[in-house]
Amino acid sequence: MFHGLSAFPLTPTTEQRIDTAAYTALVTRLAATGVDSIGALGSTGSYAYLTREQRAHAAQIAVEAAGGVPVIVGIGALRTSHVLQLAEDAQKAGASALLLAPMTYQPLTEDEVFGLYEDVTRELSVPLCVYDNPATTHVHFTDELHGRIAQLPNVASIKIPSVPDDPSASELRVDALRALIPDTVTIGISGDWMAARGLTAGCDVWYSVIGGTFPQTALALTRAAQAGHALKATELSEGLEPLWALFRQHGSLRVMSAAASHLGLTEATNLPRPLRALDETARRRVAAALDALQLTF
Repeated sequence: MFHGLSAFPLTPTTEQRIDTAAYTALVTRLAATGVDSIGALGSTGSYAYLTREQRAHAAQIAVEAAGGVPVIVGIGALRTSHVLQLAEDAQKAGASALLLAPMTYQPLTEDEVFGLYEDVTRELSVPLCVYDNPATTHVHFTDELHGRIAQLPNVASIKIPSVPDDPSASELRVDALRALIPDTVTIGISGDWMAARGLTAGCDVWYSVIGGTFPQTALALTRAAQAGHALKATELSEGLEPLWALFRQHGSLRVMSAAASHLGLTEATNLPRPLRALDETARRRVAAALDALQLTF
């Protein structure tokens, strides 16, 4: 479950509800393609904008539509008590694992971050992935903090946001973190344009944004890296540079929102307010990039 490709789909929404039909179809599509796991309610799944009831419903949809493919459900929230409620809901829905980012309004100390994971992990019956995503949470993990958290019960993976550009430096960065964590804890890369570099540097899993909409494309890159074909994986990633450039300019969530609607997988309006779809000019650029890359699956 914490190896290979973990694909993170959108959670298509209207202002009133989750678009159950579209979400079911997205998850079913991933399961049929053979992804190693499905990440429900990650950042691409807009978890932070949904109510507890909506998140419980999304978790249930994902598990049922996944058809036995492991589903990792995001449980991040501002208060520990709310995280525990979300964890209970996800486990009741049949989640195979949970994903926790330390959301906050007030800056958290390292002891507070550790305390969050300590409080949550002691209550779990399924494994947990630690979600290190400073771009959205503004919480910065040190390797030493990762090392402390990785010793807690039920911690099974760490999702890091990036690796250095230089391949040798990437390997050193992954090795340095691996030296501080148990052998039972895997390391995953989440920055999509860094995925080939992270996987060839020794990361075990790609927690993938594009995998949620273009699973075949993401699987080809993942399998190349897993087979030791670093050059092939790099070439596949470089071929996607037009998409990566859009990610860097507009954010991966809005680009994937536009991509999904362009392909007819969701309605044009599929993000919860205050998030808004890209403007028409940017949407045309996304469509042009997808067409040029022949990205449909």
